[in-house]
Amino acid sequence: MACAAAGLAAPAVFAQGKPIRIGVPTAMQLQVGRDTQDAVKMAIDDVNARGGVLGRKLEMVVADETENPETGISAIKKLTADEKVDVLIGGYTSGVTLAQLPHIASAKTIYLGVGAASPAITAKVKQDYDNYKYVFRVGPLNSAHQARQLTGFISNFVKGELGISKVAIVGENAKWVQDLVPLLKKGATEAGADVRATEFFDAQTSDFSPLFSKVKDSGAQYMVVVLSHASSDIFAKQWHDSRFPMPYGGIDVKSMDGDFCQRIGGKSVGELAANFAVRAPLTARTIPFFDEFAKKTSRSPVYTAFGANDAVYMYADAVKKAGSTDTNAVIKALEKASYEGITGVIEFDETHDVKPGAGTFKGPSLLLAQWRDGCKREVIYPKERRTADFVYPAWIKK
Repeated sequence: MACAAAGLAAPAVFAQGKPIRIGVPTAMQLQVGRDTQDAVKMAIDDVNARGGVLGRKLEMVVADETENPETGISAIKKLTADEKVDVLIGGYTSGVTLAQLPHIASAKTIYLGVGAASPAITAKVKQDYDNYKYVFRVGPLNSAHQARQLTGFISNFVKGELGISKVAIVGENAKWVQDLVPLLKKGATEAGADVRATEFFDAQTSDFSPLFSKVKDSGAQYMVVVLSHASSDIFAKQWHDSRFPMPYGGIDVKSMDGDFCQRIGGKSVGELAANFAVRAPLTARTIPFFDEFAKKTSRSPVYTAFGANDAVYMYADAVKKAGSTDTNAVIKALEKASYEGITGVIEFDETHDVKPGAGTFKGPSLLLAQWRDGCKREVIYPKERRTADFVYPAWIKK
């Protein structure tokens, strides 16, 4: 496996060649975007301090794609046509990334995605390799893989350990969620769970009391959530303030934020939220990255930071192996890559999608971490990575 600085020259002396330009399209108004940019910069600074790649310095150029497809397309055009970057590292919203794909293909620029989860993104690679071979997903796991691992959580933890079989699944109306929820419902049912309700809600919802009533009336005893936008804060607050009579957990992207619990006044305490890494010895890179990121930014990194930081090193190593920034040669090197990253070992399948951890393969996996008193986080699932036992919210009887 490649180490963080594999193949990089030792002296910080650069040749006369022009810098290798890394374009970062991301939603800069959100923590996922700020963390993407900061994580890329951390890796670039480290690579440059070691002499760059093939004697060339790395440079970062950022474009704000927001969460709007048209703005996202403009960001790609700016980075590829105007800034003439060598590689793109970024992304967040699946709908935006899907809209960008034809423009990435047209620009013939390698794209290392670190935020969007829809399987449709990398499915393009298999469907039309010649046009979409430029697209890779370093992270997160695609929503189908997440559904399978969340199914394991329902089967092994909610049903197997808590003894709860009656569940409700709720998710926001976003592309990746619409991909995931049917798979999750099917998998949970096959695993023996009694799925009492499946509800979708608009990402702009401000009053969850009708949804909560439906879930409560369904007879469910545990609420599985799949959400990623601004509604997360409101959802957690209203769950807490209404003393909703069941615990909840699942994939809650905003709840991955290191300041999520504090910014809503501790009202997420009791929630289980999926993460791809926490400050634990998942790999040799995990704890050092968390500590260095906190030192430089005074924040705890969210999931896009993991993929963004790893993507810089993976691209640098692929360029070294290819002997140049020639796109086709770098693609071939990336296809063969096996890199020990922050979340696990990063390898790509035939669609250029990151392989999930399974069996003896230590690839990225979903970790379910619970917010606790004092806004600390403890890993509850999977059991082999557990740092503390699950605690019910104070108002809920076991």
